[in-house]
Amino acid sequence: MISLRQHAVSLVAVFLALVVGLFLGSGFIGDRVNSATGTSRDRIGDLEKERDQLNGQVNAANSFDAAVAPRLIANTLDDHSVLVVTAPGAAQSDVDGVKESLSSAGARFAGQIGLTDVLVRDDDAERLRSIVDQTIPPGATLRPELTDSGGRVGDLLGSLLLHRSGRPAVSTGDVRTGLSTLRDGGFISYTDNAISAADLVVVVTGGPLGKDSGGQGQLTARLGAAMAARAQGGTLVGRTGSADGGSPIAVVRSDPGLGNAISTVDNVDQQTGRITTVLTMVEESAGRTGAYGTGVGARAITVGTGGRPAA
Repeated sequence: MISLRQHAVSLVAVFLALVVGLFLGSGFIGDRVNSATGTSRDRIGDLEKERDQLNGQVNAANSFDAAVAPRLIANTLDDHSVLVVTAPGAAQSDVDGVKESLSSAGARFAGQIGLTDVLVRDDDAERLRSIVDQTIPPGATLRPELTDSGGRVGDLLGSLLLHRSGRPAVSTGDVRTGLSTLRDGGFISYTDNAISAADLVVVVTGGPLGKDSGGQGQLTARLGAAMAARAQGGTLVGRTGSADGGSPIAVVRSDPGLGNAISTVDNVDQQTGRITTVLTMVEESAGRTGAYGTGVGARAITVGTGGRPAA
């Protein structure tokens, strides 16, 4: 029979074994954890250095583009006038950058027209159709194959403001009436006495559209293509990500008919994209169209390596 003393000694031995085991185990695990943590920290540090180096290279490239842009695009759009159209999602910095680049290229700024949410959502299609039908200027006709809202509004705006050569046939009074009717209907916005006829058009959009955007990309894409068809040419531009999903640029690039009617640039938030926007306008005035940038469907990073003749 085990005595009380023997029982106590056994318990003490068990507890000592547990303590020693925990001590040794914690030291082993701690060493492994510290080793793993140190390795992870080293890897994170390496990645942060790579990130900083890449950011530095990007900033240097942007600075270089900004420095050479004025002499690269200077006088390339002399004797051309450009109308700027903005979609609801367009960033003001992108719009300002495009206008500054066009000015540096020697283009005459023909004004800016904003597309409203009511228009691009196509919430009031029947009323819009009625207004468009009543606003067609005397002597002008819209293309019968354009039956959607975007195509019809783009064709109407093109007939009012854009021309391939010389001056448009529409009188100043008819232009004023047509624009004011669309504005009063809540479909466009613009500043009075700040819009004039142009031979080129650039449509500025934003980034990728949300999944709940419906047909907004389709409407904007078709509107831009219809306007470009009335002019010497046009370009649809957006910021990084604008070639994804159902965005206007993605719609144009997935439709050969639209892609042959208007050029696209998908990185206008970068200096490279703004330079490319000007160069595409030069190409468009010569009858060539292309898809440029870094997004899905781009044929080349910039002009000179992949444009194709326009129809």
